[in-house]
Amino acid sequence: MNQWSLKRRQLIKYGALSLGTGAIAACAGGNTPDTADSGPTADSGELTKLTYGTNWYAQAEHGGFYQAVATGIYADYGLDVTIQMGGPQVNGTQLLMGGAVDFFMGYGSDAIKAVEEGIPKVTVAAMFQKDPQILIAHPDQGIETLEDLQGKPIYISSAANVTYWPFLAAKYGFTEDMKRPYNFNPGPFLADKNAAQQGYLSSEPLAIQKEGGFEPVVFLLADYGYEPYSTTIETRRELVDSDPDLVQRFVDASIKGWYSYLNGDPSPGNALIKEANPEMSDEQIAYGIEKMKEYGIVVSGDAESHGIGAMTAARWQSFFETMAAAGVLQAETDYTQAFTLDFVNKGADYYQG
Repeated sequence: MNQWSLKRRQLIKYGALSLGTGAIAACAGGNTPDTADSGPTADSGELTKLTYGTNWYAQAEHGGFYQAVATGIYADYGLDVTIQMGGPQVNGTQLLMGGAVDFFMGYGSDAIKAVEEGIPKVTVAAMFQKDPQILIAHPDQGIETLEDLQGKPIYISSAANVTYWPFLAAKYGFTEDMKRPYNFNPGPFLADKNAAQQGYLSSEPLAIQKEGGFEPVVFLLADYGYEPYSTTIETRRELVDSDPDLVQRFVDASIKGWYSYLNGDPSPGNALIKEANPEMSDEQIAYGIEKMKEYGIVVSGDAESHGIGAMTAARWQSFFETMAAAGVLQAETDYTQAFTLDFVNKGADYYQG
């Protein structure tokens, strides 16, 4: 009996929470080949087929991965990568652990929760140094800091209850009676100037500008002490153990794709994004790229010295301790099992050119 079979019961139990932090659509056409057991190397002339599952519909926030496909960067590393676009209904952890995808776009708190549930997945790189999660408010309402939202109605999704809301409650005194259900419709927020709502830095502010005719006040939670790594690359621990060269090639190529997307011509990646998600506009993509650069979502903190994709043990520890204090994570959890630094931190200049 393999490790996946042994942990199936824990994974089913864990599935509901994983849906809250991002899920991907079911893969069509069955599972991908088991690249851990056999497969060509970068020098064999053949390409190893891999699938990377994203956590939502194709957008600029996934651009580096699409850029690596479109410009042949993955192929240069001996990889034939399919990006499986995400969506709201399918459990990404189950797809990863079942072998339907080889790598998945993960999230810091979800990775540590997996350790608590005995699920053998591991984070190998973090493309986003800052989680783009925001709260937005109406202008000219005397709301200038996050603390000013205390006592205000705030529209949040159910996922917030196991991610950032406990942090806000612990650090800023936000209370249960402030919560309102957010169904990804800005209508209730627009109708109430006293209200706030959650959002994504590179999405909701633009929508509010277009629908409401005003520029909202934006609070990036990462700048207020909420510091999980986001848009990570996670995979099965068995793949890390059995084929670290394959993992390294995928990480290196993905990081180089992100460097190309943010510093070169992003149009090849954008074309694939729009092909996968025809509802994605050029305006939205350009706005997303602009905000990622403006707020240092990809390049800030450790990534400035260690390179895109950087992670540190100190950062993981700090986040774990914050979330354990907020009651989201168990204090006795061995959070170090959620990540490995073996594949990142090669320097800011490593992937240039």
